Formats: sequence, structure tokens, C-alpha cells
Amino acid sequence: MFDETQSKIIQATMDLVMERGYASTTTKDIARRAGINECTIFRKFKGKKEIVLSAMQLPQWNPKLSEEQFSYVGDLERDLCAFARVYMERVTPRMVKVSIGLRTPELYPDTAENIMEVPRVFKGVLVKYFTEMQDQIRETDTESMAMMFLSMNFGFVFLNASFGRKLTELEKEEYIANSVHIFVEGIRKK
Repeated sequence: MFDETQSKIIQATMDLVMERGYASTTTKDIARRAGINECTIFRKFKGKKEIVLSAMQLPQWNPKLSEEQFSYVGDLERDLCAFARVYMERVTPRMVKVSIGLRTPELYPDTAENIMEVPRVFKGVLVKYFTEMQDQIRETDTESMAMMFLSMNFGFVFLNASFGRKLTELEKEEYIANSVHIFVEGIRKK
């Protein structure tokens, strides 16, 4: 899809966006990081915005998520652990840094839909799941429950992206098992 030079430009741009944010990344910085002349950027792309929008079409920069990736057996704890794993395989600390780096007024209108796709799909899967599992859970608003579970998982990834292991030594699997267990205990019918 992209030639070697374009790929180097995209990689350099996205690395810088994660480190500094979109607004603080210049084409001069991109050229330096990619090991090319700045004018090469403009021969390959119209500008910084086109580079980012091109990157968002690539799987390494846009974690596609679909309902089909989520399957369940009807066991709340087991299913929600599996859901959290699928989510965290896609929403990595790297992806969080990219989405934060792209939240700038001149770019956000063009990237918002891509950034919102994953949480929108995950929330939809959760609402559907909680609706189907009504016989096992307390009577409550399924959308609120879905948002709580989504936030719980995003929060772990976000804090990991922001602080690494400085905030917690919990490994991802330990966090998933413990947090899902506590969550399920709170929503399960007694």
C-alpha cells in the first residue's frame, strides 16, 4: 500500500505524535526522525495531516474491533474476562498514546470516528451481553453497567500508558481476573 519511504514517514510521524502530540510535531522533526529530507515528505504526502490520516488506515495504528471478536458461554466471570482480554489486545498503551496525541482541534474532526469506533463497538457488545444475561444479574441499567465495565478496562490501559509500572505492579492478567471478579460480585443476583 505504501512504499518504504512513505512507511518510514508514517512510522516517524506516529512515534512523534505519541511522544509530543500532533500540534508539537513538525515536518522538520518527522524528516529528521525518518532520516529523509523534509521536501521528501511533501513529495509523498500533502502534509502532516495526510500522513496521520493515512496511518489511521493501517491496522497497527487503528485497532479495528468487531462484534464477531466477542464470544461467550453464559458464565459472567469467564465471559467478561474474555471480553476484557479482547479489548486490551486491541486497546494497547500505544493506541491510547496515539489517540491522545491526535486530539487536537485541527485533526480531531477527521479522526474522531476512528478513535470512537473501538469504545462504541465494545459498549454495544456489553449492552447486548448484559441484556441477554438479565436472568443472572441484578436489575439495573445495562448501558450504565456497560459504561462502567468499559471505563474500568480503559482506565487500566490509560494509566498503564501514562505511568507504566509506577502506579501499579499488577500485570494485565491479574488485573483482569481480579477486577472482573469484583465487578461480577457486584452485579450478580444473590
